[in-house]
Amino acid sequence: MTSTLHCSGPLADGEDGALLFARFAYPPNELGYCGPDDDGSLLEYAASGATDGGLRQLCRGFEGAWPYLEVIAGASGLDPLDRRVVEAYWLGSPLLDQVAMHDLGGSVEDRFRGRAGADWNRLVAAIDPRARLSHAFHVFAVYPWVGLLRGGTVEQPLHVLDRCRIRWGVVERVDGDMAVVRCRPLAWNGMRLTLGRPTSEEVVGARGGLALAGPVREGDVVALHWGWICLTLDARRLSHLKHYHQLQLDLVNQTGVAARLS
Repeated sequence: MTSTLHCSGPLADGEDGALLFARFAYPPNELGYCGPDDDGSLLEYAASGATDGGLRQLCRGFEGAWPYLEVIAGASGLDPLDRRVVEAYWLGSPLLDQVAMHDLGGSVEDRFRGRAGADWNRLVAAIDPRARLSHAFHVFAVYPWVGLLRGGTVEQPLHVLDRCRIRWGVVERVDGDMAVVRCRPLAWNGMRLTLGRPTSEEVVGARGGLALAGPVREGDVVALHWGWICLTLDARRLSHLKHYHQLQLDLVNQTGVAARLS
């Protein structure tokens, strides 16, 4: 048993936007849920810390996430793969406050309609002036899983919501490529989604020595996506993640938008 997970190459702690995007995009890409059919390259980029035009092209191939990056970037005058834009999308940040949801109108339609497919109507209905265009918005307000919960199907929707959202937890133990993280899973009481009691869970820290995050040690606070450790969180990022995650959770519980669309 070791006390530290190591990446295979130098990492810049998420300061490059394309690399930060890759770290969170790889887990669902590996599962075949989204993005180009080249998850091996994505993992190699994230683990090595290397970035080039090839990585940026891979990032543009994520049809679900890319329109959000474009809208956030357009509202803030930044490049879609600027680190601040990518961080705002995956974790949440005050940069999202510059995106006026009620003024998006044609911009949202231009960027999303052709790519959102069956999700388009859900996305339009979920646009609440209080919402923010983070990954949590897409998970809780656009996907149909909350509606399925309200319809009485619990196990699979709750599992998908819990894994698809960006979670946070504390590393309790590191063992080779795996780690045990203590975090709060989603809970459903028949009417509301909340955070349940903390539990310990085995997650992936690396595969074949290739890690998405930098070195991870016991006691580190980390961000999780689909069972992978994607990033070590400092106090600022943890605070933003908690705030924008809870904001979207509260909105979904208040509006029940997804329920009406299921």
